[in-house]
Amino acid sequence: MPMPQTYFLASRDFDAFIQDVRDTCLLQTHHQAYHTLRAVLHTFRSHLTTEQALQFANILPAVTRAIFVEDWKPNDTPPPFPDRATLIREMKSVRKDHNFAPETAIDDVAAALRRSSIDEAELNRVLVGLPQGAVEFWKTGDTVRT
Repeated sequence: MPMPQTYFLASRDFDAFIQDVRDTCLLQTHHQAYHTLRAVLHTFRSHLTTEQALQFANILPAVTRAIFVEDWKPNDTPPPFPDRATLIREMKSVRKDHNFAPETAIDDVAAALRRSSIDEAELNRVLVGLPQGAVEFWKTGDTVRT
């Protein structure tokens, strides 16, 4: 079996994705974009069970998947998804001293993720099987999918 393209092209694809996150969030550096992406992913993950988080992780590109599971301490009784303002506060509290994420970071990362090499139909299929609030978390201004 040949090496899957998702691994072979992982660095190239992630470089393009993180640049898109940087530009969409109006950040200055790739480091700021990485921390913003990490904060958004970890905020989302904190509202999922282990099984749900792994279902979501399986559809992410390789490097984004690694960031999603980085430093994870699974919790099989996660809190439900709160309102957007609370999610933004949670996201901004992740590595607070290194977090330059704008208020719009969740929306911005969602838009960049949907523009990346992710299979959008698969993303939408997985999201509808996750707890209430998951679809809304990744919804962008031009996506209303269930």
